[in-house]
Amino acid sequence: MPPDPPPDPYVSGSLRNRLVLTLIGGAAILAFLLFVAVRNYAAQVAQQGQDNILGASVTSILDAAALRDGQLEVDIPYAAFAMLSTPSDDRVFYAIFQDGAFLSGYEDLQQATGQFDGKWSFQTSRIRGETIRQVSARRTLVGLNKQTVIEVALGQTQDALAETLDQISRNAAILGVGFFALAAALSFWATSSTIGQLNRLTTSVTRRGPQDLSPFKKPVPREMAPLVASLNSLMGRLDQSLSQSEDFIAEAAHRVRTPLATVRSYADATLQRVEKEENREALRSMVRAIDESSRAAGQLLDHAMITFRADHLEREDIDLNALVRDLVQRLTPIAEMKDLSLSLSGDPKVSYSGDPILIQNAVRNMIDNALKYAPADSFVRIEVVSEPRIQIIVKDRGPGFPPDEIGTLTRRFERGKNASGTIGSGLGLTIVQDVASAHGGTLELTNRQGGGACVILSL
Repeated sequence: MPPDPPPDPYVSGSLRNRLVLTLIGGAAILAFLLFVAVRNYAAQVAQQGQDNILGASVTSILDAAALRDGQLEVDIPYAAFAMLSTPSDDRVFYAIFQDGAFLSGYEDLQQATGQFDGKWSFQTSRIRGETIRQVSARRTLVGLNKQTVIEVALGQTQDALAETLDQISRNAAILGVGFFALAAALSFWATSSTIGQLNRLTTSVTRRGPQDLSPFKKPVPREMAPLVASLNSLMGRLDQSLSQSEDFIAEAAHRVRTPLATVRSYADATLQRVEKEENREALRSMVRAIDESSRAAGQLLDHAMITFRADHLEREDIDLNALVRDLVQRLTPIAEMKDLSLSLSGDPKVSYSGDPILIQNAVRNMIDNALKYAPADSFVRIEVVSEPRIQIIVKDRGPGFPPDEIGTLTRRFERGKNASGTIGSGLGLTIVQDVASAHGGTLELTNRQGGGACVILSL
């Protein structure tokens, strides 16, 4: 039956317009940030320049102060105010205080309210309806049997500074506009180049192997519609091909297991009637071969089922402890036939949202591996814990894993050197690994101290 035609992609807007808007929007933001950064840096430099001049002026006034015959004399130098002259004729205010009391100048100019940074204290304040930049400085004068503290507060309006900042802002704005125009032109060029690359990518992707077999269903821009349509068509063909392969493997494994079971029953019956030892040994070899073939067919069926379900997990809220307990009860008769004991421990209830069929299959393979290699009259211990993360742990006292092969034992049909003479297909740990990966977990293989293997399935 031919596959259904892939769905037409859902067109949502234009990739070209989206790219242009994104790039131009980014350029506008960068241009604005450039303008703000340049203006703020210029304002900081200009303010620092005014502060330095104010500091030098107030220092010269303090240097002119002296105590003569116990009286404070301040001869304000002409240069103290001359250095504050600006093209905008900014007004200058000063006040002199002796031991905290106003002495001379503008009485409404207050003393410093902030902390002194070294010898100066700067602040922005208002006087007579104007905003000024104010600096204050102190000096202790010592005379004959007298000590006094003089503080000078000096302020200046900022008209010239404002004009300078306005000029800098205009220049920064011109720079920002030029940057934006250049970035916008580059955005149009980059967008056109990118769309051309995407069109070429459509053809190349159509010819290459699959990465994801699920169809692309999300809304796509108009320019990517041909690419997505090609991808959906390719994925549909590959999905059908792989599904047919999985169905074939499952059907073949199922059809092989049934006649093998019949042959084995006849071989067992014949073994009971044959007396010659050489014939009995031949029949035993036949039974082992049948068991190995039957087990391989069963695990091929399991592997095909897991491969199919891994991409379509049917998650349910399950109690892992109850799931494993039920499995242990069903495997206990097999363990007793081999003179082994199964024990289950761990948290009384471990809740998890996962595919119960896959998890049960993985745990069955973990326990089955332990039963195959554990020596008679020993324990196979199973633990189900939720902290620090959800884990199912199976331990035995068998020969353990060959240390140099631990990294390869999860590959398909890979068996350790110590597995000779033991029936197996090399798919058990592969199945566990696939189940762990499907649930976003891990599989860890280690050897126990004192001998034995430890398999940890983390979910």
